[in-house]
Amino acid sequence: MAVVVGPWGPIHVAAGARAVLGIAVLSPRELFVADVIRRTGREPARAGGGPLLDRAVAALEAYLAGEPSALEGLPLDLADRGEWDRAVLGGVRALGWGQVTSYGRVATAIGRRGAARAVGGAVGRNPIGLAIPCHRVIAGDGTIGGYGGDWFGTRDELLGIKRELLALEGVMLPVRSLRD
Repeated sequence: MAVVVGPWGPIHVAAGARAVLGIAVLSPRELFVADVIRRTGREPARAGGGPLLDRAVAALEAYLAGEPSALEGLPLDLADRGEWDRAVLGGVRALGWGQVTSYGRVATAIGRRGAARAVGGAVGRNPIGLAIPCHRVIAGDGTIGGYGGDWFGTRDELLGIKRELLALEGVMLPVRSLRD
């Protein structure tokens, strides 16, 4: 487990030998580690605990410095997620730097037109934030939507982080071209 210093506070990252197990913004360390263990049944590697953890830390730092593809190649472990969540999170992960879409469009893209609310639930349960860029999913009217699901911090803090992440990627809200 390692901590990356983000502009809004700590970003915790956990990795096993083969995949990233979790990334969380503003989470207290102990609760983050406990969640990773509960979800995966595995103890995350300690700082300096392997090449994948080092790679994930470097990727997060590069992403925060404006490197568009830094997080894209990281292997992620979603084995604890149900089929629905994996489908939604896979659809979200396919969104590139500076691209946004709506919850409804994610539903349509994975073959479940009309399931925007269920997509929102899966996005809110994302255990590997930033690497699965849920900040790129916004409301169908082009406004910010929600952010952070089970993350720590107030709603306003989390929406502020989402705005900053979108601005880092060159996205300004509201996105007029998105209107569903």
